[in-house]
Amino acid sequence: MIHVENLTKYYDSFCAVDQISFKMKKGEIMGLLGPNGAGKTTTLKMLTGYFKPSGGSIAVGDYTIADNPLKIKQMIGYLPETSPFYKDMLVYDYLEYVAKIRGIKSGDRYPRLRFLSDLCGLNDIMHKAIGELSKGLNQRVGLAHAMMNDPEILILDEPTQGLDPNQIVEIRNIIKKIGKEKTVIFSTHILSEAEATCDRIVIINRGKIVADGDTNDLKQSADKKSIIQISLLRADIESIKTALTSIEGIEQVNQIAQGEDGVISVKISCLSSIDLREKIYEKIKSTDWVIIELHQEAKTLETIFRDLTRQIDPPN
Repeated sequence: MIHVENLTKYYDSFCAVDQISFKMKKGEIMGLLGPNGAGKTTTLKMLTGYFKPSGGSIAVGDYTIADNPLKIKQMIGYLPETSPFYKDMLVYDYLEYVAKIRGIKSGDRYPRLRFLSDLCGLNDIMHKAIGELSKGLNQRVGLAHAMMNDPEILILDEPTQGLDPNQIVEIRNIIKKIGKEKTVIFSTHILSEAEATCDRIVIINRGKIVADGDTNDLKQSADKKSIIQISLLRADIESIKTALTSIEGIEQVNQIAQGEDGVISVKISCLSSIDLREKIYEKIKSTDWVIIELHQEAKTLETIFRDLTRQIDPPN
């Protein structure tokens, strides 16, 4: 359905998207995750034809964005991060206006508006001014706008940003309904949202894809290594590093905190998922250090995301 290969975007000398590639099949819901500035919005705008790529290719079905941009745009419904509404218009009038722009015949407009009103939960607000609506209701109107021409692909940029928990659940349920028939790509900062809604998650950092798969695949990949945190009293960081890195299977020991009470907290990176807490305890038992806390981190989507998008300065 969608084939992206070596997609690249430069702003002057700054590379916002760096040769990313992925494929999507019809009926898939893909979440695009990444920290601010990772390249998510730029990627979505290139997919919609709003931005011209600096390099690489985008194909949708038998068409390419370079040769058939208008045809691809007709196949896509797009909800940007900030919806472009005329806020003094009534919801019904606005959606009817969008239907006219989309070329929907007059006899087909009312049935289409009725369908979208039911799908997006707009029946009680169709005769209210858009400027009077909450952010959550605005997003529903935006979804109806994006769905107006019954597109094959729906692209949503941060559709739940700024919503309260109840509104997030409502938008999530709408996306799931849409995803039964459409190919959906949406960006989000809310990891639980991606986990609950998406068939597949792509994590992007500094313009590059650093992970691609469903939640279980990502967790299994992350389980190849493990993290142990420990807090010690009566110890110094250099002695801790010397003692613990001598244990086979420990890759790195980094200090993460030091309290006024003298407690030092460190993060231990292990080369495998084998639990090394017993060996760590045995090593510490031979010293006069006091263990305040010792636990192995569970691999959640949040910890995987944090590890993959940790900002590391490039080498000189």
